[in-house]
Amino acid sequence: MAVLGAGMHPWGKWGRGFVEYGTVAAREALADAGLDWRQVDSIVGADTVRGGYPGYVAGATFAKALGWQGARVASVYAACASGAQAVDAARAQILSGLADVVLVVGADAAPKGFFRPAGGDRPDDPDWLRFRVLGATNPTYFGLYARRRMAVHGDTVEDFAQVKVKNAAMGALNPNARYRKRVTAEEVAASAVVADPLRLLDICATSDGAAALVLSGMEFARRHGAVDPVRIRAVSTVTPRYPDTVLDLPDIATDSAGSTVAAGPVADTFRASIARAAYEEAGIGPEDLSFAEVYDLSTALELQWYEDLGLCGEGEAAKLLREGTTALGGHIPVNVSGGLASFGEAVPAQAIAQVCELTWQLRGTAGDRQVAGARVGVTANQGLFGHGSAVIAVR
Repeated sequence: MAVLGAGMHPWGKWGRGFVEYGTVAAREALADAGLDWRQVDSIVGADTVRGGYPGYVAGATFAKALGWQGARVASVYAACASGAQAVDAARAQILSGLADVVLVVGADAAPKGFFRPAGGDRPDDPDWLRFRVLGATNPTYFGLYARRRMAVHGDTVEDFAQVKVKNAAMGALNPNARYRKRVTAEEVAASAVVADPLRLLDICATSDGAAALVLSGMEFARRHGAVDPVRIRAVSTVTPRYPDTVLDLPDIATDSAGSTVAAGPVADTFRASIARAAYEEAGIGPEDLSFAEVYDLSTALELQWYEDLGLCGEGEAAKLLREGTTALGGHIPVNVSGGLASFGEAVPAQAIAQVCELTWQLRGTAGDRQVAGARVGVTANQGLFGHGSAVIAVR
């Protein structure tokens, strides 16, 4: 599957509606692809639950904003993995022959501050339970994960701060990033403690923003004149397996007691299984990667992804960081876009934004943050309730 176009509305706090942001990103992607909206066969929208009723039907909402033209439509929701689910839905339509060209759009207008639980009592909702019963807000979870890495692997708060320093340096080079200022480790250490040991600059913000992709089959791409487009080689959307011995909130069950699933030993954790499925589908391994875009909700969680992607062995992530391996110019740069550290969360858009960065890097058009000789890139994140998310793109 070819990526013909990529577009983005810059991240920030703009005070306008998510539809406006998504429409800007969609038009950018269409212009980048050299296509008119009327040439699009299908549109897949990644939903935003904070957008009111239109947010739950994002596909049709964006189709209306661009101008009704009869396109096939779908809307998907998988929290932070919504964008990858949307890409996967688009790919299914293209590979099945239902559509030649699909527009994928995600946008959000996030509330101020950290995300809060939705109102009402929902005792069968794992997200409600972790907020209301465990008291585990997002920063609490990030802090617990950081403490685990410190206890098990010996990571330090200084290591976490260096993740922010690295990502801020790359975000400063990205015109779409919300935060375009370099920071020092001393500035991270001086920021307010949010969830010990993590400080304010260790945790990503909530943002407004949007991203869009124009995808097609290879035959259409060639007819359109795209001789050597960026190609999506794999999309992983796997779920966890029991027993899940490393908890990923909001899910707090660890075994299959009472279910029909046999609980046997598993080869890897949920996050590691996301990457493994993508590698297997693409026919590559971590040694083939040129760079990676990962889901750095916190600085400590970025380090965890190094290991889950197979960039290093268990417990070796901080060493990889200290050696400069994951910085721009290193052997495997991670979050050359600046990551969520520089963008913040615009939930339905962020997995799409990761693929936009893969596209620009693989085209060689990423400017000052360009990874030299980039040929293979991977994205990784996860959504609520066991939504795995990874995309591999090649050139």
